[in-house]
Amino acid sequence: MAHFELPTNRRDFLTRSGGGFGALALTELLSRQTAMAGEPSSAADATTAPVAPGRGPHFKPTAKRVIFLFMEGGPSHIDTFDPKPLLNELAGETLPESFGSVVTAMGESRSPLLACQRKWKQHGESGTWVSDWLPHTAELVDDIAVIRSCWQDGINHSPGVCQMNTGSILGGRPSLGAWVNYGLGTENEDLPAFVVMQDNRNSVVNGPRNWSAGFMPAAYQGIRLQGSGDPIPNLFPPEGFTQSRQVAKVDFLNKLNRSYAQLHPEQSELEARIASYELAFRMQSEAPQTVDLAGETEATQALYGMDQKETANMGRLCLLARRLSESGVRFVQIYHGAGSKWDAHSGIEKNHSGLCLEMDKPVAGLLRDLKQRGLLDETLVIWGGEFGRTPMSEQGNGRDHNPTGFTMWMAGGGVRGGQTLGSTDELGLRAVESRLHVHDLHATILGLMGIDNMQLTYLHKGRPERPTLNEGGFFKPLVTG
Repeated sequence: MAHFELPTNRRDFLTRSGGGFGALALTELLSRQTAMAGEPSSAADATTAPVAPGRGPHFKPTAKRVIFLFMEGGPSHIDTFDPKPLLNELAGETLPESFGSVVTAMGESRSPLLACQRKWKQHGESGTWVSDWLPHTAELVDDIAVIRSCWQDGINHSPGVCQMNTGSILGGRPSLGAWVNYGLGTENEDLPAFVVMQDNRNSVVNGPRNWSAGFMPAAYQGIRLQGSGDPIPNLFPPEGFTQSRQVAKVDFLNKLNRSYAQLHPEQSELEARIASYELAFRMQSEAPQTVDLAGETEATQALYGMDQKETANMGRLCLLARRLSESGVRFVQIYHGAGSKWDAHSGIEKNHSGLCLEMDKPVAGLLRDLKQRGLLDETLVIWGGEFGRTPMSEQGNGRDHNPTGFTMWMAGGGVRGGQTLGSTDELGLRAVESRLHVHDLHATILGLMGIDNMQLTYLHKGRPERPTLNEGGFFKPLVTG
């Protein structure tokens, strides 16, 4: 029978389903030996071993894993980490002509400057400036590198969130987590390599495209866990459904899927579905223990703020992030303020006060917990949103989107803490010193994980694609000071 013909009777079906099944087991054993030997994988093997462990880094990494704390909607840098005394001096006036015209998401801005109502103080031996909105984070500034000179191309939320996650303002490219998954594989075959969580049920701008694999095999995409209730719904079979019956069912489904996949190799989603069935089966033994917080001490839960109503939700996510990372998940991303809640076009005082209260203690608890467990040195923690806010007012008491200058911070994973890098102008409008585009941020994150952003490629339609679109460079001051 020709290989492209479908079976027409029961005998043909059984023959084609089982004839090569032994070779699959042999292939799996050989692939594990190859991975253990540390041989690099190419884009060509992506469909046969999409999440194989042991994809080698290009050089020695300082970070083994990433926890990305994404403040969706754009937190105001000039009210948190980047004080601007001149802003309060000129409050109520229009932007000086020397700054040129400014086009925001709402058009050309002629609104008066809005004063910052925060109280500022220098903290730690480094003397890093932090506002009174973040008292718990302020206690840990000597472990944090604050980057005040970030900028990007997306003026609105959709392109802004898209670029911060994928490097492009246009959808369709792999996310940063997917590139890490593709480049390094997984540390734990019984858990996903890339996990996404969010603090509420609102839809994150762009939805799953933010953690998709784009044009790469779908197996590299992020796996979303629930932020409340059962983190992994439907993981276990119904009562009375035996393991042997489940194994037989999964094997049968995989045989059907592989038969179809041979006829349609371009559909990577099918390979991802096959891999997801196998991963889900393996997760039944390890995942429940990983996401079960009942074994954590009261002191640890209090450290994350789980004993307080305002901080309990984010505290749970941060503690889950620590447990997932500790168990071998390479890339964990938490969306705080899902649904662009940080987008304070009006009432920034009320908006940011509540959101900072929700996340400040849990984030500080995460850093403290990682450090006391000896995990911070090899875990890169990133904090920030898609952009910052303008010094000009909007609707009288809010701030508009500002992609031309904003703040992010990093800690652990080889980053030298206790420093403030780069700067914005005197009003916090534009990055002026050591300007870091999103491509530079991504190149630096990948570099800390031992990946050269220009050497990591995936062949797509005959063209070698790179995670930073052939741009961006490693920001050395983060590690050298």
